[in-house]
Amino acid sequence: MLKPLLRAALLASLFLVVSACGDKAQEQAPAAQAATPDGAILRSTRLLKEGDIHGLIRHAMPPADYEQARSEWKRSVDATPATDEDREKFAETMQRLTAPGAEEALFAEIEPQLQAFDAEYQQQMPMYVAMGTGWLQGMVQESKDLSPEARQQAIAVIAAMGEWVRRTHFTDPAAVKEVVAIFVRAAREVDMPTLDQARALDFEQSMDKMRITFLALKDALAVYGLSVDGVLDSVKAEVLANDGQEARVRVSYTLFDTPLAGEVDMVNVDGRWYGKDTIDTLRAQAGEQAAEDAADDAAAPSPPGDAD
Repeated sequence: MLKPLLRAALLASLFLVVSACGDKAQEQAPAAQAATPDGAILRSTRLLKEGDIHGLIRHAMPPADYEQARSEWKRSVDATPATDEDREKFAETMQRLTAPGAEEALFAEIEPQLQAFDAEYQQQMPMYVAMGTGWLQGMVQESKDLSPEARQQAIAVIAAMGEWVRRTHFTDPAAVKEVVAIFVRAAREVDMPTLDQARALDFEQSMDKMRITFLALKDALAVYGLSVDGVLDSVKAEVLANDGQEARVRVSYTLFDTPLAGEVDMVNVDGRWYGKDTIDTLRAQAGEQAAEDAADDAAAPSPPGDAD
């Protein structure tokens, strides 16, 4: 159950960050931020901007759900044992990323592939982007799980991202060299040469390593003109309705100079506000898990002496 819980919390939080930001978010205490619908969104935005993945997950889930996810972390890892092949691949990758001169060695390996890609595909990229954008937008249009407004929002985001991909030269040698250096620095900071060391991390330690990786990803995207922090700094929020138990918040932000807006449903759980989709997903998954556990108990053989 752990992975679905974390995935739900992260996805919901990542959606909420395109919700509200501003100087007042830095002035309010975390508890005060979580006590209002827009304050909870402001807090999610700030945590993501800081790369605080642990704090983001904790903020996006009610305490009981968070504690369950935290306590199940190691059990979830142990449920899928690592193979010798997994260990070998992990060690090889980390060694290549952290070796002295890794930046130059990796770029020298990648550079011929960049040239080959450009020669074969660069002129066709606009066509591929148009096809991919149209395919994704078609999937959104056909989705029965999205409201009309959510579909419109998703289509606008896809269009803006498609335009970014179309005009960005991802194989530019100078940009690739910079991105390689970013991930080499991150790998060295993570300092995790073996898979067994990675699997031995507790929940908090794992989240700290994720913070390093996420911040590196933000830096890499910035090289190509996508400023995640810029998007976060552009978002605004307006509470449209709030009856104390449920609220609806209008959010707006700018992505690649494209103004976008949508609405987020929030619910109050024990005095704190959370994304409604997160709570619904967590409760549905908890119900499914309880049903699975009951079925397993019913199917288990009775201990000797229990039969009439």
